[in-house]
Amino acid sequence: MSARAVLEDTMPALALKRDLDAGIVDPRTAGPAVVGGCALADDRMANDALEAAARAAPEWARVPLRDRLEIGVRIGERLREKRDDIVELLVAEGQPRDLAGPTLDEYWRADFSAETLTWCATQMQTTKHRGCGGHAVVRRVPDGVVCVNPPQNASTPNALFGATALLAGNAVVVRAPRGVPLATTHALREVVVPVLEDAGAPTGVLNILCGPPMTDLWLKSPHVNDIVYVGGSAKGLQFERDAIAAGKKPVLELAGNDCVVVWADADLDAAAAAITENFRQSGQICNIPNHVIAHPAIADALLDRLVTAAAATKPGYPDEPGVVLTPVLMAQAYFADIADAVRRGAELLHGGRRLEVDGSPSDTGFFVEPAVLRIDGLDRARDMPAVREETFSPLLPVVVPEEHDGLFDEVLRFVNANRYGLRNSFWVQDEELVAAVAAGVTNGGVVNVNDSHSAFRPFLPTHGGTGLTGGVFGEANYLMLRTTHLQGVNINRGGAR
Repeated sequence: MSARAVLEDTMPALALKRDLDAGIVDPRTAGPAVVGGCALADDRMANDALEAAARAAPEWARVPLRDRLEIGVRIGERLREKRDDIVELLVAEGQPRDLAGPTLDEYWRADFSAETLTWCATQMQTTKHRGCGGHAVVRRVPDGVVCVNPPQNASTPNALFGATALLAGNAVVVRAPRGVPLATTHALREVVVPVLEDAGAPTGVLNILCGPPMTDLWLKSPHVNDIVYVGGSAKGLQFERDAIAAGKKPVLELAGNDCVVVWADADLDAAAAAITENFRQSGQICNIPNHVIAHPAIADALLDRLVTAAAATKPGYPDEPGVVLTPVLMAQAYFADIADAVRRGAELLHGGRRLEVDGSPSDTGFFVEPAVLRIDGLDRARDMPAVREETFSPLLPVVVPEEHDGLFDEVLRFVNANRYGLRNSFWVQDEELVAAVAAGVTNGGVVNVNDSHSAFRPFLPTHGGTGLTGGVFGEANYLMLRTTHLQGVNINRGGAR
């Protein structure tokens, strides 16, 4: 069902979906509310996919790396060609158009760029020649079969990210979430599959299914080597333990609780624009700013900009221009985080209400109003769940520390103490402080200075991080490298020594 149809008239739309699923209504005559249908895989299909991947993996691994890199570049080119069709399906499934197109553009320019793929290739093999005519090689070899579990809130980009494991020589199985399968399956079938077919890739090297989570099946299967798990930190860390016990490599993409630091000399307009990326998809994506530390000299001016931006951010249908908010179905935590922060001394400057799709306040609306909190003092902020944990809502806590000698160093310690580790951003002009950021911030997969917090850039990783974001083995994530393992090869032509 289209997101617009559900928002316009919820109960009839959901009733129609129920009848479609039950086969009572013919989708061809059900009207414009129906976007499309997708076959639901059963256990037999899921096992068939794993077996097909296992058969294809050895042959695919023998394809030269340079040929696989060319395939990756071609996937990026075809993704650009098919962009508009994919965006239409993303919008129909509920992604705001103003976010879907730009995010897809940034994504293919990053993970499928020649810059990124070429750098990954340089990490795949190093050869040292010996005077005796022999040589030693340290290389990365593919793990085998990689299963990808994209989340419902960002299924398509995460599924495409999962497909980059193909370029390392792995076979891949992708499970499209049952709730939003169309853009994901369309992107893989219309972008990746034709490129693989043109390259003569073996049947089974990429398998696409729609269905409920299949991680239990993957953990038990003898065919599976790696599992890319995207989800919340609590379940993800338990999955990490289960995967290790089952002899599988877990690659985790879990929650984010990203920090933005705005210093006294910052470009406040640019910083505010980056911080309000928090409101994208109502904060229900992991790579957005989650909390801010504002230097006391500019805190009031920054907060004025953030409140103005929050007040101007309205709900709407995903196909309408200017819309970035999406429904928040589990809003209890949003209200609880605000109430807890206020109880601990925070000041609510804006937000904290449910909204209807037209922006009017309501006790039953699907949307929530972007909220801006002011919290005075780093010590007070450390204990607030609104700052300490991922909130997964359009909630923006701004921490204003007291000015004192050594404040910048204290802020760096605060950032590095974050239990999560996806992204961190700094807005600062002083070159000595920029150098201190580059040298001193060790937490996170990406550190941005004076740039968009959420954007994807060529050569830099789009995914990955430390702590509760990436688990025990977390780091900046190039899947082409993470789904391989190091191997040393020694060739001696001078006789044994």
